[in-house]
Amino acid sequence: MPSPASGPDLSARLLHLWRRLRPLPGGRWLYARLLGRMVPYSGTIGARVDELAPGRAVVSLRDRRRVRNHLGSIHAVALANLGELASGLAVVTALPPGVKSIVTALETRYHRKARGTLVARCEVALDPVLGETERQVRATIHDHEGELVAETLATWRLRPETP
Repeated sequence: MPSPASGPDLSARLLHLWRRLRPLPGGRWLYARLLGRMVPYSGTIGARVDELAPGRAVVSLRDRRRVRNHLGSIHAVALANLGELASGLAVVTALPPGVKSIVTALETRYHRKARGTLVARCEVALDPVLGETERQVRATIHDHEGELVAETLATWRLRPETP
């Protein structure tokens, strides 16, 4: 049985759930929980999807003990996870039916200590995918004062699904 996060209709499923749940009381919270079940590791940081549209994702992360390091700031890997999640949602929702994606490289640059609520943003416009190709996608992470905290550059391998 395929996992709920696989298959050609993932983009449609993510967007349909978002459009249906977003306006409901507690809908964003429920969407985050469902996303965490579809992509279990990404769910570990407890991020919340604030905006989602084809090729665009805005994801926030509250500052709390479970994502902190010993220095009293948000852990570097939690930041990388947040950036990868934003890039993944943007890429997957931009994919046409029948195209699969997977991260092949991930680089996060840290600009300052991360404290307070963080917001990761990613926008992508994809060219038609005629064969296997790679696309680099950048997600930026800002703190509550609007300062750039980190940037994640994700390399995504895209390829048409084989029958």
